[in-house]
Amino acid sequence: MRRTGPVSAGPAAGTAAVLHLLRDGRPRTRAELATEAGLARSTVAERVDVLLESGLVGRTDNGRSTGGRPPSMFVFNPTARAVLAVDVGARHVRTAVTDLLGAVLAEDYRALEVTEGPRTVLQHVCEQGAALLARAGRTPSDLLGTGIGLPGPVAHATGRPTNPPIMPGWDGFDVPGFVRQRLDTAVLVDNDVNIMALGEHRTHWADRADMIFVKVATGIGSGLIAGGELHRGSQGVAGDMGHVRLQSGIGAVCRCGSTGCLEAVAGGAAIAARLTAAGIPADTSTDVAALARAGSMPAVALVRQAGRAIGEVLATAVSFFNPSVIVIGGGLSQAGAHLIAGVREVVYQRSLPLASQELRIVHSHAGDRAAVLGAAFMVIEQALDPTHLPALLGP
Repeated sequence: MRRTGPVSAGPAAGTAAVLHLLRDGRPRTRAELATEAGLARSTVAERVDVLLESGLVGRTDNGRSTGGRPPSMFVFNPTARAVLAVDVGARHVRTAVTDLLGAVLAEDYRALEVTEGPRTVLQHVCEQGAALLARAGRTPSDLLGTGIGLPGPVAHATGRPTNPPIMPGWDGFDVPGFVRQRLDTAVLVDNDVNIMALGEHRTHWADRADMIFVKVATGIGSGLIAGGELHRGSQGVAGDMGHVRLQSGIGAVCRCGSTGCLEAVAGGAAIAARLTAAGIPADTSTDVAALARAGSMPAVALVRQAGRAIGEVLATAVSFFNPSVIVIGGGLSQAGAHLIAGVREVVYQRSLPLASQELRIVHSHAGDRAAVLGAAFMVIEQALDPTHLPALLGP
């Protein structure tokens, strides 16, 4: 959804091009749309009529007259449909209903262990989704689709988890089929870090083409935005930095079965275990972050060192990928400036000067909502692209 300039011919492409222009919220006349989309005025008139009938576009105040009748102006209607967005974490489920601009209309957060299994977790998602739709004044028939993020590897094409290490019982489970049967809606599923990257980018960094989002929580993962689009890689596992092996981590056993993984050295679960062994009780990355904010020196030291370890991996990624922004999110990122300071220390020291001279390393702006926002945009952008738009517009 980052096209600019003229597009290829064809009804779907032309309609999607007109809709894409209007999605920025600025009203336009048919003449303006024709010029910006590189289409004939007669073609634009036909496409606008289709979009008006669908409700995705509406009329607004007339444009300025240059003599005679003022021209009609058209604007995107974000209330035409609703999206159900779901963030399934290791120990929580956040559910939200949004409009077509990603604005949250209703939201719910529940503590729920992913180890409860797919049927328990997804049944909650379906029931809570229906309740949130009603709270937002919408009905299931208003749903454009449902987007779900899961805390493990996902085959995006099928929406099925693939050997997820912290999700017993989820491997190969038909997540889209289960939800679709109960909500009668299109369902898209992806790894949680991918959709966090998408949510962060679309809401705060849309002007930056290349970005890395790093989630530091129970484990560590990253999502890549390349050329303005989410980059999943050939098998959907691009950005799996948590299992990069560190020389300094030799001997640290990871939940994946290997040793020396970044996650086993710098993940929230690993730090919590070290603190507990030192007589400072901590169960989660959130506990660790709270201890660091409260001034616990052992926690501060471990978090800062975790940042340095993460920085080792990111320094290499910066040289290979050359992003303009690295965003740090997840539960451990709430430990004040300690984690990000460690990351900056190593990245700026070890990266090539040209690659890092304009690089920004920042905390997540979207925060706890990054995943649900990304899940919503995942659905919106697929449904409104030229390939899928005809199904939405109908015959």
